Amino acid sequence: MKKIYFFIFSLLLYHPASVHAQKDSIAKKNDSAQTVLFNNGLNRVNQLSAERLSDSLKRGDLQRQVSLLKDNDKLKKNELVTELSILKERDSIHLIRQQHQVDSLRKFVKGFPVVFAQDTLFYIYTKQGSFTAAERAEAVSNRISKISQDLSFKTDSLKQLAAEQTTDLYFKNILLISLSEQDALWASTDKEKLAANIKQLIGKHIIKHQQETSWEVLLKEVLLTMLVIGIVISMIIFINKLFKWFSTKIHSNDSAFKQGIQIKNYELLNAESQLRLIGIIINFFRWAIIILIVYLALPVLFGIFPFTKDLSVSLLNYTLSPVKKIGLAIWNYVPNMITILVLVIVFRYVLRFFRFVKIEIEKGKLTVPGFYKDWANPTYQIIRVLVMAFMLIVIFPYLPGSDSGVFKGVSVFMGVLFTFGSAGALGNIVAGLVLTYMRAFTIGDRVKIGEVTGDIIEKTLLVTRIRTIQNEVVSIPNSTVMGNHTINYSVEANGQGLIVHTTVTIGYDVPWRQVHQLLIAAASETEMIDQKSTPYVLQTSLDDYYVSYRINAFTKMPNKQALIYSSLHAKIQDHFNEAGVEIMSPHYKAIRDGNATTVPPSYLPDNYSPPVFRTQQKKAE
Repeated sequence: MKKIYFFIFSLLLYHPASVHAQKDSIAKKNDSAQTVLFNNGLNRVNQLSAERLSDSLKRGDLQRQVSLLKDNDKLKKNELVTELSILKERDSIHLIRQQHQVDSLRKFVKGFPVVFAQDTLFYIYTKQGSFTAAERAEAVSNRISKISQDLSFKTDSLKQLAAEQTTDLYFKNILLISLSEQDALWASTDKEKLAANIKQLIGKHIIKHQQETSWEVLLKEVLLTMLVIGIVISMIIFINKLFKWFSTKIHSNDSAFKQGIQIKNYELLNAESQLRLIGIIINFFRWAIIILIVYLALPVLFGIFPFTKDLSVSLLNYTLSPVKKIGLAIWNYVPNMITILVLVIVFRYVLRFFRFVKIEIEKGKLTVPGFYKDWANPTYQIIRVLVMAFMLIVIFPYLPGSDSGVFKGVSVFMGVLFTFGSAGALGNIVAGLVLTYMRAFTIGDRVKIGEVTGDIIEKTLLVTRIRTIQNEVVSIPNSTVMGNHTINYSVEANGQGLIVHTTVTIGYDVPWRQVHQLLIAAASETEMIDQKSTPYVLQTSLDDYYVSYRINAFTKMPNKQALIYSSLHAKIQDHFNEAGVEIMSPHYKAIRDGNATTVPPSYLPDNYSPPVFRTQQKKAE
């Protein structure tokens, strides 16, 4: 019992749900660990900033004390100067540590862009007071957009002022941004240099924006747009005329297409169809070129105006990105493609080897004990299917998209459809293979399957086709063939011979030895009866009014049974008529009332007269 509990507990531990739960818990632990590291790093940066601020205040107080000391207080002054140098050295150490901590936090912290005229000027990483980094970036972006509307703006009009803990940028009386030591650390510079860089960036982009939106520039851009539109319209008109001229030229020279296109004896396209197809191709290329021109013109038009430049880039990316992805995908797929090519070549030569063995067996050059020639082709087909299936299994992991869920789902769906939709077909295929290895019949054999009698003309994996003696072709599913008994008339024909037989009934008044002689003579004279084997007669029954005689004769031609039986019946009638033996039920003869015999007149003697009733009178005593 303990073993069962342990087994169930093990299954629960290794259940997929438990595995996913373990993965989720591990991921959560990793996230929490990263959060702890991030918070510790920020706290360490803030702590170092507080220490630097404290040292800065203390350093300022010491400098003030040093400035107040007189020349005769050299000892005290030296002590204060030494303490100042220690503070400066410690401040530099704190600065290095802060920079190191900030660099380690860059992979966790996301900067917020300051955007103007769809261009990103710089990023803000830290909060200031009660304002978050995102709020600061949005406020600075709005202020820059506001001052850009002032036509008197110049870069020199931006003022850089140093505050107690920040360096501020002003335009007139508008505060644009306040930069702290934290901002400088994230920019890997000091406050003054950072403020100067941001001042240059803002001034450059505002002046550029004002120049691009001036009425002179707008007028030039409008004129340039009209010029591009005119060129595009002219190109479209020229292309239409060119293709129209080309189409007219082809139709005027229709004599070149009178013969049409033929593949051996099949006419693929006549002259009219050729011209129609050429017209469709011409129109396709005409519209393709026009669409291409319009599509290439749109980025040019959008690129003229600054506020629509992004649209031009997007339009180009719509085309270039898919082309780039396709090109990279093809390039990355080249190793797999080479692998698939090598596998296909290897499996092809394997199939060629099996095909060579099949041909050798069919020709009789290669013999395998217990393996018949007619098994060679179906066995090769089975091996071919198995090899192809194995090749697909090997190649499948190298196909593009084979790892995607959609590809796997479609594969499973197609497999289910094939399985359920081909249940009957698979049954016929299996039955066809079984029939092949049973060797119940071969092509050309005369057989009887169920109620159908005829010659086998075709055997496939799905059906068996028989031609009846009326030239009717009957297709019988292999599963039906397996479910019915099959009579093969041709198996022993070339050996002992097929026995053809028929039964006649003769009255008791005819000697049985005479009947035997007549039947054997008729069979011996029948065409296509084997003369090397002597026919024989069997008396199958002694009935109330007649005896049943069955004549048995041998033939090597089972496919001619209908003709043999017809000829045999004719010969029997001739011999019995010549011998004056009637082939009829005796009870009909027993009540003969003076009618003539059924033997044809040509077989009767000249003095023949129909029999009469015999009567006898008895005299009274």
